[in-house]
Amino acid sequence: MRKLNGTKCEICGKIFSEGELISGHGIRHEIERLIIKDYPSWNDNNQICSEDFNKYRVKYISGLIDDERGSVEVLKNEVVKSILQNELLSVDTNVIDTPVKIGDKISDKVASFGGSWKFIISFSSLLVVWIIINSLVLLFRPFDPFPFILLNLILSCVAAMQAPIIMMSQNRQEKKDRIRSENDYKINLKSEIEIRTLHEKVDHLLLDQWSKMMGIQEIQIEILEEIRNKLNK
Repeated sequence: MRKLNGTKCEICGKIFSEGELISGHGIRHEIERLIIKDYPSWNDNNQICSEDFNKYRVKYISGLIDDERGSVEVLKNEVVKSILQNELLSVDTNVIDTPVKIGDKISDKVASFGGSWKFIISFSSLLVVWIIINSLVLLFRPFDPFPFILLNLILSCVAAMQAPIIMMSQNRQEKKDRIRSENDYKINLKSEIEIRTLHEKVDHLLLDQWSKMMGIQEIQIEILEEIRNKLNK
């Protein structure tokens, strides 16, 4: 609304000279949206005084800072929520594969004892004693004379029985190793997906920060240009 002594600011309603007002055509769209939010009737043909325009610029920059804080807070909440709600994929395979059947327990015990120095020393001592008894003590009437056929039969029976029992234990160990491998694969896969998602969130956050910083920098340049123009006058 034009008067004889100046032009009216559509925001505060005061009258200013033509050089003290800013046309709506020269206002950034982001700042213009803030003005329209408070004054729905605002359009590009209206004019605003420098004081009110600076208030909306400060409001716009404050909004960018608040959005930045909100983005960081949202990201933090998402991480906390993920930690609280997601179930752990790692499991204790020793607990899952604890032997239940008696045969499984026996096979594990036999395999553990058969592959120890205790078994080797005990069995070697038994062989030595067996040979001494049948060679020296019972020289005339040995129950297993040389070449110790009975001893060979016993050794063959022990080996025949021990081999499948050890294989049973190895099969159980192989099953446990397979469960461990599957568990490690799931953990690695989840870690890879979470790391990739985190990279995407960080990239999005950086791009958003860069855009906001550019907007703030443009406003700062505008303010500096205004200050320089005033000093030149």
